[in-house]
Amino acid sequence: RPGARRDSYEQYVKRLEELENLANSFPGVEKCYAIQAGREIRVFIEPSKIDDWGAMRLAREIANRIEQQLKYPGEIKVQVIRDMRIVEYAR
Repeated sequence: RPGARRDSYEQYVKRLEELENLANSFPGVEKCYAIQAGREIRVFIEPSKIDDWGAMRLAREIANRIEQQLKYPGEIKVQVIRDMRIVEYAR
C-alpha cells in the first residue's frame, strides 16, 4: 500500500524492485515476486538445479542477505517454491 508509511510511490516501487533484484541475484532462481507490500517474497527455483536441501539453504541465504543489505520495516517472509511437474501418457 503506497502511502501507508508516508513513502512516495517511487520509493515504494524502488523498495520492491530492490527486494526482487536481490533474490534474482542467486543462481538457480527462475523468477520471484514481492507481494503484500514487500512483506513477503516468493522465489521460484529451477528444480533441476536445486534440490530440497538446497532450497532450504537458499531461503536462509536470501533472508540473511535481506537483513544485511536492505532497510525495511517489520519482517519479510521468504518463501522458496520448488515445483516439479511430470506428465506421462499411457497409450
